[in-house]
Amino acid sequence: MGKEIEINEKNFEQEVLKSDIPVLIDFWASWCGPCKMVAPTVAEISEEYAGKVKVGKLNVDDNPLLASKYGVMSIPTLMLFKGGQVADQLIGAQGKAQINAMIDKA
Repeated sequence: MGKEIEINEKNFEQEVLKSDIPVLIDFWASWCGPCKMVAPTVAEISEEYAGKVKVGKLNVDDNPLLASKYGVMSIPTLMLFKGGQVADQLIGAQGKAQINAMIDKA
């Protein structure tokens, strides 16, 4: 299992917006098939980038205000935050190469 942290409306500001390293957020839901497909890849990335990138999972059903605030219309959506701002995003089930490229670009 990776080193992902659960992100919610209570800890979002501290864990994401105030983070001193980039944060990759996986917007997901338990009923979403493609979310389950991308979950192992996200877990791998959380281990590979440990200390360089924080990886969090945000359940859109439990945190609808955050999903709405960031315009998440379909899941999975992977958003990369840097300096409290959205630096990049990927929508839909993505391969590891695409996710790594997004992180490395930032």
